[in-house]
Amino acid sequence: MLSLSGRIAGRVAATTAALALAATAVVLDSQASSGVPDAPRPAAATSVADTTQPSTATITIQPATFGGRFTPRNQELAPGGTLTVVNTTAFTHTFTSVAVGNDGRPLFNVRIPAGTTRTIPVAGLSDGVYSYYCAIHPGMTGTLTIGSGGPVVSAPKFRQPLVQPPRLHGQHIRIVMRRAKVRVFPHGPRTPMLTFGGTFPGPTIVRRTGEDTKVTFVNRLPRRYGAVTIHQHAGHQQSRYDGQPASFLIRHGKKRTYDYPLTDASKPLPAALRFYHDHRMDKTARNNWLGLQGMFLTTDPREKRLGLPHGRYDIPLAITDRSFGKHNRLRNPFKHMAHMPNMNAAPGMETVGDRVLVNGRFAPYQRVRPGLYRLQILNSSLFSSYDFALSDGRPFRQIGTGSGLLPHPVVRQDILLGPAQRADVVVDFRGLRHKNVMLLSIPRTDGSTDGTGTRTAALMQFRVRGQAAPKARVPLRLARIQHYKVPRRVSKTWRFGLSKGRHGSYWSINGKRYNPKRVDHRVRLGSTERWKLVNTSHFTHYVHLHEELWRTLERDGRRPPPWERGYEDTWKLDPGESVEVAARFTDFTGDFMIHCHMLDHEDDGMMATFKVVRRR
Repeated sequence: MLSLSGRIAGRVAATTAALALAATAVVLDSQASSGVPDAPRPAAATSVADTTQPSTATITIQPATFGGRFTPRNQELAPGGTLTVVNTTAFTHTFTSVAVGNDGRPLFNVRIPAGTTRTIPVAGLSDGVYSYYCAIHPGMTGTLTIGSGGPVVSAPKFRQPLVQPPRLHGQHIRIVMRRAKVRVFPHGPRTPMLTFGGTFPGPTIVRRTGEDTKVTFVNRLPRRYGAVTIHQHAGHQQSRYDGQPASFLIRHGKKRTYDYPLTDASKPLPAALRFYHDHRMDKTARNNWLGLQGMFLTTDPREKRLGLPHGRYDIPLAITDRSFGKHNRLRNPFKHMAHMPNMNAAPGMETVGDRVLVNGRFAPYQRVRPGLYRLQILNSSLFSSYDFALSDGRPFRQIGTGSGLLPHPVVRQDILLGPAQRADVVVDFRGLRHKNVMLLSIPRTDGSTDGTGTRTAALMQFRVRGQAAPKARVPLRLARIQHYKVPRRVSKTWRFGLSKGRHGSYWSINGKRYNPKRVDHRVRLGSTERWKLVNTSHFTHYVHLHEELWRTLERDGRRPPPWERGYEDTWKLDPGESVEVAARFTDFTGDFMIHCHMLDHEDDGMMATFKVVRRR
């Protein structure tokens, strides 16, 4: 039986083989929807069918304990043949190719709603063995062998340099939200998007932690997009500055100043890569998709004294996905959705893009010198998860999360991040001069058979050139996590599920859809509480808690893994999983949110309010 590291190495090798070879691949123009996009049929095949293989074949998605299973899993088909997939389950699934084309899109990627039949566009594919999977249920996998089989040759081309958004410093910062054209692809027209300050992502706010920062946001977006509200993710600020979904809004033509003290109980917050984004009720997914996202990097000079890579050797990376049509225009899957909560909330209705972007650009490259580099990675996607790995199999040394440094570094072969999660890692490029290394997303390696799957793609390329980088190191001790007395009793249990109402199903917390006028739990200022987060659905959720420095106490009744022993703000909950977390409620009273950060789930109702009140 293969060890875990052996299985991970196999996944990396398989992904690299599918993505790294240079060749001409089928170019698809798949169409985004509120869900996984359907890919159109490629051009007709020119090869002659092998008479030993069927010219037509059918794969059935049958019910299973979680999601479903492909039957048969391994299917042969003659070149130019017709493949049909029938979904007999009650859930939406996808039939998605692991291999991608030069444009970064899967060679086939078809969304198959419950009880429907779809024809898969494979007639134009050449001989090869094509691994496929369900992007919603990662345990559902199989292979399609066309003709004589053999490896599938495809690769993205890295044609443009990685860019960093403009950096804003200072105690008083002003950002104008407006529609602008941004560069996403190396060639062709720029893409119109909603932006913070005219860029996507928006400008990176860089501030030393502990220094009060006031950011004025001005709403000069087109009037039809209405009011917005800004949430600084993983921040600690007054309720009115926390991005309330239905109050303290910035209306068209107006402005609002948010005060971010960057302290907690009069002490500086841990330095970390946070981010800011629109948090408008019912419109969070739409507004983020259209471009209203930016990074918020807090720094601490003590980290430099630890010897960690810094300056130009510290690279923030925002990973997200979008879909584009003709003339590089961003597709808008929300165009015909006047009111998101009326949508059918069944799994598979989530918004997924067919191109993965890094700092707003498709397939960029970054020139690095031989040495240690710090990568602060943010998954800013609406729904997609990524299992990050390096193409040559070298490991990451994770030194932190999105809420601060870990107590000790953790060596990890791959790192799974869902929406809003971040990982602070160090990569060693020594001994690689004149070589290239890709940052990949590979299929999940944690053995889950029922959790949401990850994207499979080559995201960017590191080109190792030049002289050695300055010396840096990763110390064995990084940060001290404040340990305080935590009650043994759980104060509040939050259950994340799929509920049914008069108008269909909806994502819920404790059986209820979000209502901004309802308070679901009250906490006394200065107290410490222990909460339990439970996933009662058959679908993965990434649960985000606002406002405090949260600690993970247990995962499924056991001590959390080493990479969850620092401060956290967003947790992965696969079906049936639970975590217990704790925080001290300091400084601020008022309403704060708990919600799923798969933003379609949040908009559909998977959000609740807890209220911090003063002691009597």
